[in-house]
Amino acid sequence: MVRILMLLVALWAAPALAADEELFPQVVMETSKGAITVELDRFSAPLTVAHFLKLVDGGSYDNTLFHRVIAGFVAQGGGIGVDGSARKEGDKLVNESGNGLSNSTGTIAMARQNSPHSATRQFYFNLADNTNLDPNGRWGYTVFGRVIGGDEVLQAIGNAPTATDAALGMPDVPVKPIILKRVYRKAAKP
Repeated sequence: MVRILMLLVALWAAPALAADEELFPQVVMETSKGAITVELDRFSAPLTVAHFLKLVDGGSYDNTLFHRVIAGFVAQGGGIGVDGSARKEGDKLVNESGNGLSNSTGTIAMARQNSPHSATRQFYFNLADNTNLDPNGRWGYTVFGRVIGGDEVLQAIGNAPTATDAALGMPDVPVKPIILKRVYRKAAKP
């Protein structure tokens, strides 16, 4: 039922694309470890991609931290500024996890709280095949793209030493801050 609903949403959203919008836009994430290029999947996760691109276009992800890194699991970021302050969360997203995309190695997905429709801005990269995060008789975590360049950068982020950070009050924080310096859309091919 969820997959049928997601397909209907995707079919509804696809014709609404402006002439200059791509179905699979790409973004570049310049980090303190190097650049990662991500291809987004607007067909499978139209609401999530639109929301993510709105934040990208507004510079909202610039100068944020990868604040949660668990080797062999995920690298999460996008919600905490380099000064340690939380970025404005904004609107909650409808969970699009039943879209057929899996939390496999090298994909990007929306982080959320326990409530299925609580994702706002934080994202994570899957550092392994995390199929336990896919929907399976319950809500999963929305995958909305995949890494197409910079695998070695993502691997370097995933291997960074971490510790509990007293100032942030969080475990699994990189000992040496990993900064998401800038995120922008890659120019479409003519």
